[in-house]
Amino acid sequence: MKKELSYLERVELISKCKKLFEQELEKRLDLIKVECPLFVKTSTGLQDDLTGVEKGIGFIKEDESYEIVHSLAKWKRSALGKYEFPLHKGLLTEMRAIRKDEIVDELHSLYVEQWDWEKVISKDDRKIPYLKKIVRQIYCAIKSTSKRLDIKIDLVPRVTFITSQELEDMYPDKTSKEREDLITKKYGTVFIIGIGEKLKSGKPHDLRSPDYDDWSLDGDLLIYSKALDKAVEVTSMGIRVDDKSLLEQLKKTDSLTKIELPYHQSIIKKELPLTIGGGIGISRILMLLLDEDHIACVQASAWDKKTLSKIISKKIL
Repeated sequence: MKKELSYLERVELISKCKKLFEQELEKRLDLIKVECPLFVKTSTGLQDDLTGVEKGIGFIKEDESYEIVHSLAKWKRSALGKYEFPLHKGLLTEMRAIRKDEIVDELHSLYVEQWDWEKVISKDDRKIPYLKKIVRQIYCAIKSTSKRLDIKIDLVPRVTFITSQELEDMYPDKTSKEREDLITKKYGTVFIIGIGEKLKSGKPHDLRSPDYDDWSLDGDLLIYSKALDKAVEVTSMGIRVDDKSLLEQLKKTDSLTKIELPYHQSIIKKELPLTIGGGIGISRILMLLLDEDHIACVQASAWDKKTLSKIISKKIL
């Protein structure tokens, strides 16, 4: 039976968990911790459009439009180029965001906090085996953090890899989320390769912005949560677009007008380094490693009345 923690014990454990995971991630991926912006200029093209439907929260200052970041996918790549990071060296930062249109549930809130990381790679690294190597390193960081915390949770020894098309072929009559739950419950930890491209059904496994991940070289890492009895997406990540895949994906999404934005031009002109990166949900890691069943137990946010009525029995932060 899980030990009941006081508020102070909980926040101390959360702090310890975050520090340990950062140490493990920095060591395994060769990252250095940096500061990051809360908002970016709209005109730069650095805003991450995510699935393309989320609305940014912004403001205007002296005729310039700014938006609070959705994620730092594009900013990180620009930073690696600006600071002239060497091959296979990368950065780690803590991103904070507000997604006002998010549907709040046990895994989602209006407040987003994640570890954003990015590292420089070579042209030869832009292959599935390298993607798998990085995924395994991230999972090893999660397992090592769990061991150092000395909290007993069920983490399987290794990651099972499957493509989004293979997964659809296995469960053709299920939704994407239902497929994720089924495959993750079966194997414990799963990485789904190839998210954004349309499958045989005519639908993608999930939506993905066309201008940061290469849809053939990206994916999601899922871990089965006993507390929730379903898959928890720990990270969405991938090898980033080069000039060729950027143009192809912008054409497929009828968004070629973006090509004139400064960020997109820097990719076309090959001014930015080739990179791999992703965002790792801080609250997701905390929920899994501390065996919690609601994000309110590990994240200090604001909650609507409907949510508060559902979690009245929990010690929320």
